[in-house]
Amino acid sequence: MNPVLDIEQIEVRYGGVTALRDVSLQVAPGQAVALLGANGAGKSTLLKTVIGLMRARTGDVRFDGRSIAGLPPQRRARLGVGYCPEGRRTFPGLQVRENLMVACWEGRAERERRVEEMFSLFPALRQKADHLAWQLSGGQQQMLAIGRSLMGRPRLLLLDEPSLGLSPVLTDEVIGRIPAIKQTGTAILLAEQNAAKALAVCDHAYVLQTGKVVGAGPAGELARSADVRKAFLGG
Repeated sequence: MNPVLDIEQIEVRYGGVTALRDVSLQVAPGQAVALLGANGAGKSTLLKTVIGLMRARTGDVRFDGRSIAGLPPQRRARLGVGYCPEGRRTFPGLQVRENLMVACWEGRAERERRVEEMFSLFPALRQKADHLAWQLSGGQQQMLAIGRSLMGRPRLLLLDEPSLGLSPVLTDEVIGRIPAIKQTGTAILLAEQNAAKALAVCDHAYVLQTGKVVGAGPAGELARSADVRKAFLGG
């Protein structure tokens, strides 16, 4: 089966600083892949490069077998790449339902159907449908941000640090929805510092360190790796 995302030896720089060096990875259709690494390892930079907010100096980014390296973010979104950035970034003055509706370019009836799908995926949002986004808890705002990124029914979702700033209970609730998202047919590339939670819900994982891939393999194997446990799981 051809990968939905195929990154080939990309290099990305901020000014004169190399943020990613010779990075290659793949995400298969319907697969959840974790990107592990400390703060500053290059996880967010990699996701921004896939969605088109940053450009690679060398290498290629392929989606469904075609190069998207020269396309702007909006074209990549239309092709089926969804992006949920770090920091939630909901529209605070819009209601929950409105936040979801504006993220879909289909007709009203279809948008309503997709809103219902998001409410089924995140039941806590249904109870807050008419609340303004700023009135939600941090966990609810993160659910809303993920739901909004899924309104276009992407084939690939780029999910950046969804547990940031959340309590352990809310982290479980948010990251615990990843298997359900996979079941809809959406593949996921998850950048996450909470390695234990990420490995528990993902199929495969890559470890980034100072902009390079230093480890990769099935999530279960990496969870049992002594090096990974020492670096990310507290021994």
